[in-house]
Amino acid sequence: MAATRRASAASRVFLAFLGAVAVITVLLAVLLAVQAQATERAEAETVTLAVARTIAEMPDVQEAVTSGSDAAATAALQPLAERIMDETSIDFVTIMTTEGIRLTHADPGQIGKRYLGTIGPGLEGRTLTEEAVGTLGPSLRSVVPVTSSGEVVALVSAGITLGSVGSGVLRQLPFVIAIAAALAAVGLAAAWFAGRFTRRIAGDLPASAVRDAVSSYESIRALGEALRAQTHEHGNRMHTAVALLELGRTDEAIGILTETSRQSQDLVDQVTARRDGDPTVGALLLGKAAQARERGVDWSAEIDPSAPRSGLRPVDAVSVIGNLIDNALDAAAAGSEPRWVRVVFAPAPGDALSLSVSDSGDGVHADLRERIFEHGFSTKPAAADGRGVGLALVRAIVEGAGGAVDLTEAPTTFRVILPGRRP
Repeated sequence: MAATRRASAASRVFLAFLGAVAVITVLLAVLLAVQAQATERAEAETVTLAVARTIAEMPDVQEAVTSGSDAAATAALQPLAERIMDETSIDFVTIMTTEGIRLTHADPGQIGKRYLGTIGPGLEGRTLTEEAVGTLGPSLRSVVPVTSSGEVVALVSAGITLGSVGSGVLRQLPFVIAIAAALAAVGLAAAWFAGRFTRRIAGDLPASAVRDAVSSYESIRALGEALRAQTHEHGNRMHTAVALLELGRTDEAIGILTETSRQSQDLVDQVTARRDGDPTVGALLLGKAAQARERGVDWSAEIDPSAPRSGLRPVDAVSVIGNLIDNALDAAAAGSEPRWVRVVFAPAPGDALSLSVSDSGDGVHADLRERIFEHGFSTKPAAADGRGVGLALVRAIVEGAGGAVDLTEAPTTFRVILPGRRP
C-alpha cells in the first residue's frame, strides 16, 4: 500500500492562515453583534428617558392629573399616549398616579390597575431607567416624575420591549455579516498569497522536509563553528609548541601538547564509555570545548556511561545539543566572572536520556521564558547570525520525538528529556 502523502509546507501555511482567518472572522462577528446589541440597548434607554421627560413636562399632562378625577385624566391622556406610541418607537406610555394606578396604557384593559415596576425614585423626584417584566413582557422603561408647584403629582413611564430591542439588532445583522464576509475575503486572499509564497520557496516539500532542511543547516553551522574553534585552538598550541622547541624549551612544549591531548582524550573516553555512543555528538562536544576555551569560558562535560543514546537522527541531535550549548556559551561569555558552561548526559526514568546544559549567565527574565521558544524571537542583536530559530527548532525537534524541554534558574539550565533509542 502506498504511503499517505503528507501535506506540503505550503498547504500547511495556507490551512494555518485559513484557520486563523476563520477564528478571527467568527470572533469579530460575535463582537460586532454584541456591540450592536449594546448600542441598541443604550439607544432604547436614551429614547425612553427622553420621551418620558417630554410627556412629564407637557402642561396638558400636568393639568389633567391635578384638575379632575382619574377617569377624567384617562379620558384626556389616553389619546395622547396612543398618538405618541403610534408616532415613535415607544411600545408603551403609562401615566400613573402617585399610588401607581395606571391612567393610560397600551392595553386599555390594564387602565386602573397597579403599575408593575419600580416607582420609589420617581416619588422622590428622581428619574429611573430599568429592565422589568410588565404586562407586555420584559422591557426597558424610564420613569419620570410629573411635578406641580415643586411636588410630585404623577409619574410617566415610557418603555420599549426587549423584543423590539432584539429586532433592532436583527436589522444590523446584514451590516455585521457584510463586515465579516469582507474580512474573510481579505483573509482568504492573504492565506492564498502566503501559500503561494511558501510554495515558491519550498515547492511541494512536506513541512517535515522543510524542518529537516533547517535542522541540517543548524547542524552544519554548529559543527562548522566547533571545528573552526578546534582547528584554531590546535593551531595556536602547535605554533606555541614549535616556538618553544626553537627556543630549546622542550619540556614546556611537551607539556602544552600533552595537555591538549589529555583534554581531548578525557572527552573521547567519556563518549566511548557509553553503551551506545554517538560519534557525531562526540565530535560536536570536542569542538564546543575548544570554542569555550577560545571564549574564556570554563567547560565541563559529564557523560554517564549508562546514559542511553537518544532516538534522534544525528543531524537532529547536533541541532538540539549545538543550539543549547551555543546559547549557554553566549550567556556565559556575556556575564560576569566566573564564566562557565556545564553539559550533563544522564539516564532518565523509562530508559530515557536526560540532557542538561547549564551556564553562569544572567538568566532569562520570567516574562521571556515562553517567548524564547517562539520562532523569530531572540534576545540577541538582529544581526547575530540570523538568530531566533535555534530554541524554536530545539523545541520542535524534541517534542516531535516525544520528548520535552524546560528551563530552570539558579543556575540557568535547559533540560531536555528524550526517549532512548529502541534496539
